[in-house]
Amino acid sequence: MTHAIRNIAIIAHVDHGKTTMVDMLLRQSGTFRENEKVAERVMDSNDIERERGITILAKNCAVTWKGTHINIVDTPGHADFGGEVERALSMVDGVVLLIDAQEGPMPQTRFVTKKALALGLKPIVVVNKVDKPGSRPDYVINAAFELFDKLGATEDQLDFPVVYASGLNGWASLTEGPAGEHWATDMSALFDTVLTHVPAHEGDPAAPLQLQISSLYYSSFVGRIGVGRVNAGTVKPAMDVWVMEGPDGRAYKSRVNQVQTFEGLERIQVTEAGPGEIVLINGIEDIGIGVTVTDIASPQPLPMLKVDEPTLTMNFCVNNSPLAGREGKFVTSRQIWDRLQKELQSNVALKVKESGEDGIFEVSGRGELHLTILLENMRREGYELAVGKPRVVMKDVGDERHEPIEMVTVDIEDQHQGGVMQALGERKGELANMETDGRGRVRLEYRIPARGLIGFSNEFMNLTRGTGLISNIFDSYEAYKGEIAGRKNGVLISMDQGEIVTYALGKLDDRGRMFVKAGDPVYEGMIVGIHSRDNDLVVNAVRQKQLTNFRVSGKEDAIKITPPIDLSLEYAVEFIADDELVEITPKSIRVRKRFLTEHERKRAGRPGA
Repeated sequence: MTHAIRNIAIIAHVDHGKTTMVDMLLRQSGTFRENEKVAERVMDSNDIERERGITILAKNCAVTWKGTHINIVDTPGHADFGGEVERALSMVDGVVLLIDAQEGPMPQTRFVTKKALALGLKPIVVVNKVDKPGSRPDYVINAAFELFDKLGATEDQLDFPVVYASGLNGWASLTEGPAGEHWATDMSALFDTVLTHVPAHEGDPAAPLQLQISSLYYSSFVGRIGVGRVNAGTVKPAMDVWVMEGPDGRAYKSRVNQVQTFEGLERIQVTEAGPGEIVLINGIEDIGIGVTVTDIASPQPLPMLKVDEPTLTMNFCVNNSPLAGREGKFVTSRQIWDRLQKELQSNVALKVKESGEDGIFEVSGRGELHLTILLENMRREGYELAVGKPRVVMKDVGDERHEPIEMVTVDIEDQHQGGVMQALGERKGELANMETDGRGRVRLEYRIPARGLIGFSNEFMNLTRGTGLISNIFDSYEAYKGEIAGRKNGVLISMDQGEIVTYALGKLDDRGRMFVKAGDPVYEGMIVGIHSRDNDLVVNAVRQKQLTNFRVSGKEDAIKITPPIDLSLEYAVEFIADDELVEITPKSIRVRKRFLTEHERKRAGRPGA
């Protein structure tokens, strides 16, 4: 293939506008017909992505501008999906770094920029949302320069081009204009900057084939589909190849069935693809992420892709509660194990291993969001399971135990600063930096053990009345910081099986906040609410009113109940203590004690049990 190609990845902190920017690039490059109906944030194709407004999987599309084929990879903004970003960067030649004109560089900006600079990629800095009130483009550019310098950028990388843009309104400009006005009419300035500053991939089409797989799709029609960039050589349909897991790994012969490239959001079949092309190939049954598809005559394998190690572990186990099997389609340990093995094929940052106990699997990931998204997907597919409290992955360095430390940035109003600083201090956080913006908000940077962040986001939202922003990123492993206090309140535990009754809830209302409402099924050992004190309390939530032949005025019997707490998956996983489990089914999320009966709990609580 002889046409000019550019490969770029769009990277940024969460909510800085990557997917909206890709939308506009697709629309303005003539990818869609004028009368074609196109969904907003068209790249977020997954249900959970659309509901939450976040990108979870890195996805590819392509546009053509002035005769040049531009492959674009849209990447996730959360640190938990960093594995997706690392893979995406392995198949591009340049990055477009989006920074919010008001917020400036955030922790995830630092993370993705560090990865890109280490690979020698030259960034194009796009200051997005410059039309927002309170935008400060000059501050953002200076902050970006300082960030690059701290991360060890080369002279060439520090000489980065800057584009001012409004992704939502669909314009980009190379120069600043008056505040509140459109500084351009379209995105052509960004397209032209990409063509000028992103180098074309250099490779010889006649050399032996070298193609590294960076991500996988699955089709029930053709099986596994590998996506990657052709590094050298030419790939053609029906071509015999070696599939190699690095220079020293397993290798086997196979045959490529079809070769496709991206055109807009579509995939089109081609007869051959040369260096620099991002292609999809199928027909290789056991193809995996990181493998090199290479020439039969002179194989040239590339090293396997390296992904950062997981920092958080959860136990996934078979649901053995009295309500087990009523709502789920897949409930056995074998079905859960098979589903986790399938997830490993495309989710490279995940690790799964069997524990010593029957039906319990240890699943390790990058963070709470990484693991709860997996649980939410499994729940929607009809799986039923129980999960334990997340715990951090420790490392032994010599004779010392080391734990993961996170870099946390909180953006809050001045009035909430005292409460937030006290809460982070109790969780062994150390203040690293503090900046005020002069408009009533302050940004705090803390280094804090990852353990201290488990269960913090709900407390943070309450402390800031929902106005605070928090983001965190893995920083390093350091010596164990000591014990961190757990949950302050005890729980209300059901003593019997049955259905919740309004009369019983009325009697329990002053004991604490409830997780359940009238008509919900409960069982012995299930947690029905948060106790207002620090001890656990066993309560009767199914008690009926005794009927008598005495008459009472109806006014005395009007039961007033506080509305229950809506138990989401994230809230439940953060809330539980070490002796509790979250029961997850396609229709319900419940919280329970690990040991359901009171005498079992007492026996487990004895020293030496």
